[in-house]
Amino acid sequence: MGLATSDVAAAKAFYGSLFGWQPEDLEAGAAGAYTTLHRGGSEVAILYRQQPPARAAGAPPHWTSYISVEDADATAARAEELGGAGVFRAPFDVLDAGRVAAIGDPTGAVVSLWQPRARIGAELVNDTGALCWNELATTDIERAKSFFGQLLGWEYETDDSGYVAVTNAGRLNGGMREQSEQERRAPPAWLPYFNVQSADESARHAVPLGGRALLPTTQSRRGRYAVIADPQGAAFAVFEGETDP
Repeated sequence: MGLATSDVAAAKAFYGSLFGWQPEDLEAGAAGAYTTLHRGGSEVAILYRQQPPARAAGAPPHWTSYISVEDADATAARAEELGGAGVFRAPFDVLDAGRVAAIGDPTGAVVSLWQPRARIGAELVNDTGALCWNELATTDIERAKSFFGQLLGWEYETDDSGYVAVTNAGRLNGGMREQSEQERRAPPAWLPYFNVQSADESARHAVPLGGRALLPTTQSRRGRYAVIADPQGAAFAVFEGETDP
């Protein structure tokens, strides 16, 4: 996961207090500086200052999901062939760490493609203070399913409520759902879920740190979650419950 933020120092402080993340500042060559975020010595996410073109276009701070691929250039090119919304950032090298590109699916949701080299990406997942789920809220589930199925080989299972579970190489990898009426004021987007011991406590703790509640703690089939905006406005969820190993 990567956080594009308007205030790097404030974001480090917020997530450090909320999740216990420790920052490490690194250089990325022509891509500029970025910060890796660690818990217990393992990398869980990165953050970086929003690029000037994004800020000029009025893009708000946001979390971006990263998908590991063998070839970022070929996958980005294939995404365009499949009718994606475009390559939002052409593939480029992050020194020897890897190669990255940003693409949009046909409904407009943006994800990043990560071709790992020296850095695989998140080393800790499905544990307290780490990513445990990615969820796409979209205006057209069938279009999104078809696009990612052809692009990445994803497979799907849909439950009685219409929620779509995503599997990749037989492993549960995330979910998709229709945007709510309120969410349709914003473009389709992916939402990261971070595992916590108590969704209620994490949501409460975020408020004095400058965060705000976007969705109060809600019960799902697998646990409890709340959606929060950080002080710069980037949305994420905290989840208390069953995670897959």
